[in-house]
Amino acid sequence: MSLSRRDFVKLCTGTVAGFGISQMYNPAVLHALEKAAPNVLWLQGQGCTGCSVSILNSVNPKIADVLLKVINLGYQPTIMAGEGEVAFKHLYKVAKEKKGQFILLVEGAVPLAEAGRYCVIGEVEGHEYTMAETTAELGSMAAAVVSLGTCAAYGGIPASKGSVTGAMSVKGFFDKYGIKTPVVNVPGCPPHPDWMIGSLVFAIENGLEATVKVLDSVGRPTPFYGKNIHDNCPYLKYFDAGTMSPTFTKKDGCRYDLGCKGPSTNSDCPTRKWNGGVNWCVENSVCIGCVEPDFPDGKSPFYVAG
Repeated sequence: MSLSRRDFVKLCTGTVAGFGISQMYNPAVLHALEKAAPNVLWLQGQGCTGCSVSILNSVNPKIADVLLKVINLGYQPTIMAGEGEVAFKHLYKVAKEKKGQFILLVEGAVPLAEAGRYCVIGEVEGHEYTMAETTAELGSMAAAVVSLGTCAAYGGIPASKGSVTGAMSVKGFFDKYGIKTPVVNVPGCPPHPDWMIGSLVFAIENGLEATVKVLDSVGRPTPFYGKNIHDNCPYLKYFDAGTMSPTFTKKDGCRYDLGCKGPSTNSDCPTRKWNGGVNWCVENSVCIGCVEPDFPDGKSPFYVAG
């Protein structure tokens, strides 16, 4: 079902018959629609493309409405029709024309080993552009950078023990090379669609200064990452009573003894849930702490024998 602009505004305020209230920050979306759509460029580095897949599965609002009514997406390797040199030239053309005015979204870590050649993302006139080179150049021209996913936010799996690529987070990369552009981290493996869209829209609506003020000590927006999973878990009553699940199939118990990382993880998964609010990790498994800076090494092993 396609929504008109008017219906999309109603959807963002929970007033369209037949649609649930959007799980994201509705007022911010509404006000953002009243402004000119900002230019957004999306780079993909060392990762699995899971963040792109996640955001494409946004339920309320649908991703088509976000792309057509909220932002002007000028480059996204997974969904764009263009490819190769023509597309990459367009990426740089938009960045130069809108210098200081566009938002750069980065998915995936930035590898530095072997001069960054573990991740070449484009080629123009025989010159291979590495993720490191492109992130440095476009990051320096952007008004702000949003790191989508734990790989971009903190290094994630590409930077875990045993990696040979020299992968690092966007913020770590910027600090290393003195790039001053502000960075907002939206971690998760992958992040919830609402976290990505909501963080972007909050920045559009409220501006960079206000956005920075709502970030926690590791650069995450507190509206989405400000609550501890364990403290807000519907299974907390079992933990308090000392009733632990011996297996995943036993629902009437806490999963802490099975390896749940909820006590050391902060996000709104228990209340927001996933898949349109149908379920979330702990209902069928355990929290693996994927939104935290020490994921995956610091959260391993993910599961513990009961």
